[in-house]
Amino acid sequence: MKTSSRLLPLCAFAGGLLLMAGAARAQLLITGNDEKVWFDETGKTVNQPPGKDTVSIIDIREPTKPRILASLPLMNTIIGPPVNLAITPDQHLALVANSLDWVKDGEGWKGAPDNKIYVIDLAASPPAQIATVEAGKQPSGMAINRAGTLALVANRADDSVSVLAIDGKNVKPVGTVSVATQPSPAVAAPPPALPAAVAITPDGKRALVVKSGANRVGLLDIDGQKVSNAQVDGKNYDMATGLNPLNVQITPDGKLAIVNNIGGGQDGQVDTVGVIDMEANPPRVIDQVVVGDGPEGLAMSPAGGYAASLILNGTGGTPKTAFYRHEKSYVALLKIDGKSVHKVGQTDVGGLAEGIAFSPDGRWLYVANFVDSDVDVLRLDGDTLMKVASFPLPGHPASMRGSTP
Repeated sequence: MKTSSRLLPLCAFAGGLLLMAGAARAQLLITGNDEKVWFDETGKTVNQPPGKDTVSIIDIREPTKPRILASLPLMNTIIGPPVNLAITPDQHLALVANSLDWVKDGEGWKGAPDNKIYVIDLAASPPAQIATVEAGKQPSGMAINRAGTLALVANRADDSVSVLAIDGKNVKPVGTVSVATQPSPAVAAPPPALPAAVAITPDGKRALVVKSGANRVGLLDIDGQKVSNAQVDGKNYDMATGLNPLNVQITPDGKLAIVNNIGGGQDGQVDTVGVIDMEANPPRVIDQVVVGDGPEGLAMSPAGGYAASLILNGTGGTPKTAFYRHEKSYVALLKIDGKSVHKVGQTDVGGLAEGIAFSPDGRWLYVANFVDSDVDVLRLDGDTLMKVASFPLPGHPASMRGSTP
């Protein structure tokens, strides 16, 4: 049918509205809610029967009025870093790793390494699980490359990283790389590496893998779907980043990486983040920044300039009589200026805050509070974070991610 010239402006206007609608589509967060684990007044872990865990998909298009699109009945766990899930950059898919299965232990329950990765179709209405794929034992932290074509998963119980290819809605394992600590003349039988988290550089050519058991972060090379340990002087290249590293993120320009070193856990002692110069050849640790007691969640602003380290601060899994016990976790705001990183402030949030994520524009920060079963919304204004809202979740959030790291 021939279009009248009088209708062309109207068609152009309608097309513009469609483009605007596409640009204003849902901006998503995903939380993993663990209902199997709680803590008594002495700080002892209390394991409860499985069957009530959920994964929530949250629309943050209205930053202070988030809306839950779906809560799917999928098992997940608070054990390990709060980055066992990820959203593709186009927000079409989410991946969720279930680190631990739940098995009977006499009259009680305990965790045992699982290997499942759930695939969720975020474009469906409502979002729905569409597949399950297998990784290594106890899949933990994961990362998806900026192209949305490759995911890496750190497998804590078998010292490996799984490589997953993403093609549309299809996700399949295409490889595994061992990240076990290599023997040396000084240590013939090194302890397990216990890989916990992974981050991919913006250009997709390298990755960092946190090796908690070795107190190191390893460097990986990526060539298409082939992933291998980077070599320096004929050896796998690792960096000593601090005591008990647990989480890692890379700045959006790829120049720096930040590593949360959780030290002895929540013990009243200050812990640090390690700063890695990714432009150096090879990359290396150039600084340590004190952030507080128990840095676990970690997020990098997509707009650059800031990172946020989430400090547990003795709020969960600690005796109520302990000198380091507090009711509130807090966010340590880190300002990035060139190769320098400085803590410029801190803001209280809820109890046992685990997951943390920035909005795509970097203006808002979301913090998932395990004890309080909610998410705090914070606004970033210069070097200041201010809590402006909270919203409830259907369970206790053990992890959270957005469509940006």
